[in-house]
Amino acid sequence: MAHEPLVTVETADFSVTYVLGLEDDADTVEDVDAVIRAHDGKGWTASFMTPRKIAEVMDRWSTTGECANGLYLQIPDLVIVREGGLDAMTRALVDLFGEYGMDTNVLPRFEDDEDEDD
Repeated sequence: MAHEPLVTVETADFSVTYVLGLEDDADTVEDVDAVIRAHDGKGWTASFMTPRKIAEVMDRWSTTGECANGLYLQIPDLVIVREGGLDAMTRALVDLFGEYGMDTNVLPRFEDDEDEDD
């Protein structure tokens, strides 16, 4: 049975929508993109990866030639989590926003098209 590709988690200060791949399991996923939206409309993006997944990607690139044969990995909105799963990723975001506040630019911000017209 197929799962929903978009999983939204609500917290006290924001909602986060994770974009799961076809083979991803919400409890164990180690590489996933997310869109975070504060209750006041501010938005951020994040890419989550575990150290194991980072090593797997860089090892693959060492044979494909990407990123100087796997020499580096550069992702502007990367959040590295010790363990996989959406629960761990959500906990990381709750802590991150708890530490830096909801006005932070620690993750890349985005604006909706309708916000840009104001």
